[in-house]
Amino acid sequence: MLPSVVSLALRQTWRDFRAGELRLLVVAVMLAVAALTAVSFFADRLRSGLQRDAAQLLGGDAIVASDHPTPQAFVERAHAQGLRVARTVTFPSMARAPQARGGATRLVAVKAVSEGYPLRGRVRTAPAPGQADAAAQGGPAQGSVWVDAALLEALQLSVGDMLLLGEAALRIDRVITLEPDRGAGFMAFAPRVMLHEADLAATALIQPASRVTYRLAVAAPPGRESEVARYLAWAHSYLETQGLRGVRLESLDNGRPEMRQTLDRAERFLNLVALLAALLAAVAVGIAARDFASGHLDDCAMLRVLGLPQRAIAWSYALEFGVVGAVASVLGVMVGYAVHHVFVVLLSDLIEATLPAASLWPVIFGLGVGLTLLCAFGLPPVLQLAQVPALRVIRREMGELRPASLSVLVAGALGFAALLVAASSDVRLGLIAVGGFAAAMASFALAGWLAVQLLRRIVVSMQVPRWLRLATRQVAARPGFAVLQVCALAVGLLALVLLVLLRTDLIASWRQATPPDAPNRFVINIQPEQAESFRERLTQAGVQGFDWYPMIRGRLISINGRPVSPEDYAEERARRLVDREFNLSHAADMPRHNVLAAGQWVPEAADEISVEEGLARTLGLRLGDVLVFDVAGMPVQARITSLRRVDWASMRVNFFAMFPRSRMDELPTTYIAAFRAPPQPGFDHALIQEFPNITNVDVSASIAQVQRVLDQVIRAVEFLFGFTLAAGVVVLFAAVVATRQAREREFAVMRAMGAGRRLLSQVQRAELIGVGALAGALAAGAAIAVGWALARYAFEFHWAPSPWVPLAGMGAGAGLALAAGWWGLREVLRRPVVETLRRAAQ
Repeated sequence: MLPSVVSLALRQTWRDFRAGELRLLVVAVMLAVAALTAVSFFADRLRSGLQRDAAQLLGGDAIVASDHPTPQAFVERAHAQGLRVARTVTFPSMARAPQARGGATRLVAVKAVSEGYPLRGRVRTAPAPGQADAAAQGGPAQGSVWVDAALLEALQLSVGDMLLLGEAALRIDRVITLEPDRGAGFMAFAPRVMLHEADLAATALIQPASRVTYRLAVAAPPGRESEVARYLAWAHSYLETQGLRGVRLESLDNGRPEMRQTLDRAERFLNLVALLAALLAAVAVGIAARDFASGHLDDCAMLRVLGLPQRAIAWSYALEFGVVGAVASVLGVMVGYAVHHVFVVLLSDLIEATLPAASLWPVIFGLGVGLTLLCAFGLPPVLQLAQVPALRVIRREMGELRPASLSVLVAGALGFAALLVAASSDVRLGLIAVGGFAAAMASFALAGWLAVQLLRRIVVSMQVPRWLRLATRQVAARPGFAVLQVCALAVGLLALVLLVLLRTDLIASWRQATPPDAPNRFVINIQPEQAESFRERLTQAGVQGFDWYPMIRGRLISINGRPVSPEDYAEERARRLVDREFNLSHAADMPRHNVLAAGQWVPEAADEISVEEGLARTLGLRLGDVLVFDVAGMPVQARITSLRRVDWASMRVNFFAMFPRSRMDELPTTYIAAFRAPPQPGFDHALIQEFPNITNVDVSASIAQVQRVLDQVIRAVEFLFGFTLAAGVVVLFAAVVATRQAREREFAVMRAMGAGRRLLSQVQRAELIGVGALAGALAAGAAIAVGWALARYAFEFHWAPSPWVPLAGMGAGAGLALAAGWWGLREVLRRPVVETLRRAAQ
């Protein structure tokens, strides 16, 4: 009796696994699923945590922010819906110590809060710097202030002393250790002074021209969370119908962009490494599956002789691969779940709160990736086993594997590519990675075939050692195997070389944005008559290489002769830009930390201007447009001749618009300086005493935080790099071992003809080194191209790879291929000649 399909499939699965023929497939699938699900688990928990904690980061469930007192309609609507409200008023100002305590001054970020603040989260305070903190109930009491510890140090004050703020004198009551809704922005770097809103009028700091941000926070009582959505819908409608200017609604994405941007970039790096591991695993599965099918041709021929129909054979192998894929995927999900906890630890400073549990999506996604891997790249060659003729039992040349059906391969590859693009959570990143690898595979195949043909002609016409001639004939005799090996090795090396370049060059470029010697002081309001003495003061203190630029305040009033107003734009950011004054500057040479994106920078060109490309995109500006700025009542006209790319996170002095001229004496000008403060005690205090009108902003804490975040993200990427390295080794091993049977037959014949072990070893080494060097050179070239695309379009870095990359790729390819070949083929030359001939004849 013929066995059932299920019984045959289970029996085959157990036998093949015990024989070790499925282990390579299981390892490849498990690595891919583990890499992708580790990132997916981490991203899923992080996304849930951000949604949960968004209210605490904002200080409420929703925020209405404006540059003038919040319209009463918003407050009345909140009360009508039963929502709780709290108000805050923030603005920059100067705080002073009493004359009896030295009279020092310091730029501060003042925040006046109402009763009930904050609606979500808690401000944490301590009785003195360095002491244990605790969650505060509400805000400061009337007549007192809470301050950052940095302000006490700068003004040489202590808790209990009086702080002069405008016309009021307030007692310092507590030290702020955590302010959850502090947000970002230039003024967030200044020390905080928090006071009760009832004390704000006594300071007399808010005047008609003051720059103030008013925020109204609303929060729903328990069980009535839907009221917040209703309130936001009403607020959007009210803003549109009333045409209110300077009023906006804030969420996590636009209220805390620095948190979202940092975490997005970390997730993008991790996704890239996981994508590379999955792509490598796909190649390994394809090679291992073809090797598996080649080893079962005779088994299937015997089953056909015994009467088993083709459909039963096909179903049995499909079920076998389904079981293998399910087991490998479950193991990969389990490993990925364990690994994602390492990411949580490595990025602990980015994630201060306890993350919620993960959803089922990463599990479903991991299982889908594993099964798709086997269906797309494993089943096509294996399903051909059902077509092996029974005549193969007496005619071994019949029933050899053919190239798989093009429609099956294309459908499977497209399905897997769609999964990878979805896994990347960034369409551009996914398309560059998947498209780059697809184009690289086609290029590798073409280059490998051309190299085999060229090698055959060169060696035939030259006098070369016997071992080299034999190695060349080995490669030329089976060009299909040679192209397969070159493609597989090149793809594996492409991922490895690309990751090394990412680690050494792209991450180095990221670090370069905030290097260890990045400026940590920004000084503004330096008057022209103070310029020379201020620079001399910095030079005397040992400060070198500081940024120094003139700064001009101007408002954009027309584009190409057409007056500009906020009503001309639908986007909120464009409206705010048009409704404010720009910080303009001028210099004969373009700043070295800017990149020319379009046009030409012409030094000393009159009536020309260079615009930051992001501003141009927001306002719809193009090269050749004529802009007019109102500078202190004086119209200044200039034509856009260049666009610059500016990294606003670089901790350098940057401007939206710059005139390419060294002098513009006709315009009212102040100066801005950015430098790294010397390690001299009291330097900032002495600088302010000598130039009391300047505003000195210390960004040391922010730079330290950015650099700490970079270190953590890099550690996480390097940890996941281990998965990709393992997948690359699996690909290299599979590519070399795939030709083991053919090598056994060839070496059996050559050994029977008198070839010694030493000669055959030389032939084997020459072939492996040649194929590996070619694959390494191709991989290095492709890695440079894909790396440039990722740097340019995904990570937005300026990248210049080292010219030694191709040579290093050739060396690495030759070394890895030789090592993998020695391990996978070491038994071929060790067996006795008789055993080798018997194995070759079977």
